[in-house]
Amino acid sequence: MKVLIIGGAGMIGRKLSERLARDGTLGGREISALTMYDVVAPTAPKGAKFAVKTATGDLPAAGETDKLVIEKPDVIFHLAAIVSGEAELEFDKGYRINMQAMQNLLESVRHAYANDARKPRVVFTSSVAVFGAPFPDKIGDDFHTTPLTSYGTQKAIGELLLSDYTRKGMLDGVGIRLPTICVRPGTPNKAASGFFSNICREPLAGKEAVLPVSDDVMHWHASPRAAVGFLLHAATIDGDKVGARRNLSMPGLAVTVGQQLAALRKIGGEKVVARIRREPDPFIQKIVAGWPSNFDPKRAVSLGFKADSSFEEIVRIHVEDELGGAIA
Repeated sequence: MKVLIIGGAGMIGRKLSERLARDGTLGGREISALTMYDVVAPTAPKGAKFAVKTATGDLPAAGETDKLVIEKPDVIFHLAAIVSGEAELEFDKGYRINMQAMQNLLESVRHAYANDARKPRVVFTSSVAVFGAPFPDKIGDDFHTTPLTSYGTQKAIGELLLSDYTRKGMLDGVGIRLPTICVRPGTPNKAASGFFSNICREPLAGKEAVLPVSDDVMHWHASPRAAVGFLLHAATIDGDKVGARRNLSMPGLAVTVGQQLAALRKIGGEKVVARIRREPDPFIQKIVAGWPSNFDPKRAVSLGFKADSSFEEIVRIHVEDELGGAIA
């Protein structure tokens, strides 16, 4: 089996490649080759028993996606995107990378596999930003996609394209609407949702963090470990069971910022929480106010997707996976 990860240098791409290297198989099939692609050089996972190739490039550039699928991977994980805050501020860049690159990829797959009976599974990472206010108490599987940000609009377009190319038999797509991934390792990025991770990650590492919203803001979260699990399941699930509606809201946890801080306090103590500085930011507050905060993802749960059990578990996963069990 050949696997392609587009966005392989990102946090989720890196963790996904490490999991694939550790397992050596996907859906019971032995992995023979992995290609990791991004705008910056991805790091090949250690210990892989299959061939790993890394590549860089400008994904929306003419002919770029043709080169990526020339070896006909069996599974394509499309994780690459610019994040929400950046997509909102840089309109043209957002549509070029988040929408045009997606259509280019699907067109490349369409032509590369035109004469193949077996089509590749394309796993697309969408977002809960495809939904827009006003919201019900919990967003069910039948709630309409009316995004209120450019990022959410770009992801919604990607979902529609994925469904249509799948309906036409050109590929076998599954889109997963990821919750906000928390706690993200690394350094702060330009995502409007980045503070949800920052207020946990930085204090646990002995650093100060800024909280731009109030404690009563609720949001939908999943850990990086859960996100990798979603991707693996999406890559191997029976398409007939998914049916015609190819995009699914993933399970997660609806918690307020105050509940995040309570979980952080329970695990790290008051000294950790004291490292958070409150600085209200109207730009971030406006974006976050337009996002959904709670879901009832019955379809995904019934299809076997699994979330974290509590926000405390999410914090503990970060301490285990990124801090070696030690809190500063």
